[in-house]
Amino acid sequence: MRWPALALWSVFVATHAVVAWLGWMLPNQPMGDVVLVYEPWARAALSGEHVMGITEPWVYPQLALVPLLFTQLLAVPLLPSLGVTAAYLIAWAVLVTVCDLLAFAVLVGRGRHRGRRAAGWFWTGALLMLGPIALYRLDAITVPLAVVGGLWLARRPVVGTALLTLAAWIKIWPGAVVLAAIAAGRRSLRVAVTAATVCAVLVAGLLLIGADVFGFLTTQNGRGLQIEAVAATPFLWLALFGKASIDYSIEILTFQIGAPGADAIAALLTPVMIVVVAAIVVLGAWRAQRGADWRRLLPPLSLALVAALIVTNKVGSPQFQTWLLVPVILWIVFDRSRSQTPAAIVLMLCALTFAVYPLTYDGLLRAHLLPIVLITVRNAALIVLLVFAVRSIMRVPARRPHRRV
Repeated sequence: MRWPALALWSVFVATHAVVAWLGWMLPNQPMGDVVLVYEPWARAALSGEHVMGITEPWVYPQLALVPLLFTQLLAVPLLPSLGVTAAYLIAWAVLVTVCDLLAFAVLVGRGRHRGRRAAGWFWTGALLMLGPIALYRLDAITVPLAVVGGLWLARRPVVGTALLTLAAWIKIWPGAVVLAAIAAGRRSLRVAVTAATVCAVLVAGLLLIGADVFGFLTTQNGRGLQIEAVAATPFLWLALFGKASIDYSIEILTFQIGAPGADAIAALLTPVMIVVVAAIVVLGAWRAQRGADWRRLLPPLSLALVAALIVTNKVGSPQFQTWLLVPVILWIVFDRSRSQTPAAIVLMLCALTFAVYPLTYDGLLRAHLLPIVLITVRNAALIVLLVFAVRSIMRVPARRPHRRV
């Protein structure tokens, strides 16, 4: 292994250690969900009390329980010396790091490909800029799965699609990359059949054990407008002047906007999301029909779909920024010369998100000016990223119309 690759690998590992450590040191419990939510869910399932997503309604797809349970098993040897909280946190950090290293091996390997090294440096920088939220959330498990799945779409479309579909049954967002691959036109039928087959097998298995298979979709209907959501930005400025409130929801464990019109906007965002996502898929399919090169079309199409899921979401959790890493990694690998702008915007989004959560989150809950300005700039940058991605789809050169297969 040459020294540039060795340096990259060393920094990537060191970054995980630093970010994991920061989770213990920074304010506002950036790793709080892991021990306050994930560990009790896993303990309850293993003890036979109740199983989230199976016997109880849940906001996540059912496969999300797998990494929670696996972490609990990893934590068992650490319990006598560290206790429940520390053992589970360390086990979670180790699990995420191992998953990332496996995906990094697929991405970078021995570092012979300059574009893949550049993607590795981008991933490393994004983790450091986003901070502990990049590791201490369930989304951190889906990122390495989606990185490998997205890379393998080029040469192993069946395996790549299967990985992306499984990741989407942990958190929904990797399904956007599957949609992009179908719309982009290369082996789209094989991708669609593989995704449908994986879903059918999972649904059949879940029905056999009596799970409410699509409960994670209906459970979302009860959510209000979360304070970090893009659509919540005007209400934060109203809260600054005492015209809106920031309320904690015990049912879904998050802070939401309390103001006239907030619930109506929250209810409207889901159909808006469906329309926007459908429009982007149609646009991508049209560009593919016009002969757009698959390797140049897939990254901006994936990024546009993922950005749309964030911009039109009534939930704006900081860990959503990790979703953006995968399309940019694919962009750097497949079309490096045109990837600088989206990479720079996503790195800026990571830094701004870190500045809000956890660094100034207390002030945001109190509607202070600085965090409101920071999150306003962050949310505006998300919209800019979405527009840029859509514009990039339109600018992928069309060669000649071809029949999709």
